[in-house]
Amino acid sequence: MGDKVGRFITLEGGDGSGKSSQAKALGDFLESMGKEVVLTREPGGSPGADEIRKLILTGDPERWDGLEETLLFYTARVNHLRLTVKPALARGAWVISDRFADSTMAYQGYGNQLGVETVRKIHDVAVGTFEPDLTFILDLDVETGLARTEGRGHDEDRFERMKLAFHERMRQGFLEIARQNPDRCQVVDASQSIDDIQMELRSYLKGRFFS
Repeated sequence: MGDKVGRFITLEGGDGSGKSSQAKALGDFLESMGKEVVLTREPGGSPGADEIRKLILTGDPERWDGLEETLLFYTARVNHLRLTVKPALARGAWVISDRFADSTMAYQGYGNQLGVETVRKIHDVAVGTFEPDLTFILDLDVETGLARTEGRGHDEDRFERMKLAFHERMRQGFLEIARQNPDRCQVVDASQSIDDIQMELRSYLKGRFFS
């Protein structure tokens, strides 16, 4: 197992940025170093949160407004933290999550223009001071990312079908989050090859935690 210090690593970015495959590969790398890895995602990652995921990600783009979405996301997040993330960290596991709170800030605070302060107030009540040890933000041109999502065989495309301006605001939101949190966030060029992105993630992770 190695040491018993758990770490919480999150991958963020717009639709089509490749977070899911990078999260899995990063988990494989950590397991090869003797770590217990819990691979999870948001919204979801626990039974209650998975139910809420269906509500948020399916249906018409106008199904929820920004505030309604944010409250749903945070209900799922509290459930996820309580049942999956915090127990894993407590036993010394490394948790890798495909999305966390930065996505809510970028999508709802910036993309849906709910506002940074409103999202932050909800975050402070629901999550408090808990935050990831490291966040990778996979940055990609919006049109390129959305083109990658075309033809995916799933119905969780509610955000993908929102207007281009929404996605542009969301991308700038992620970059602003990175600027405001330089010690936690590392921006990665997601236009690189899958292998090159993974090499960059692993290199940064080793330098941060294993040097």
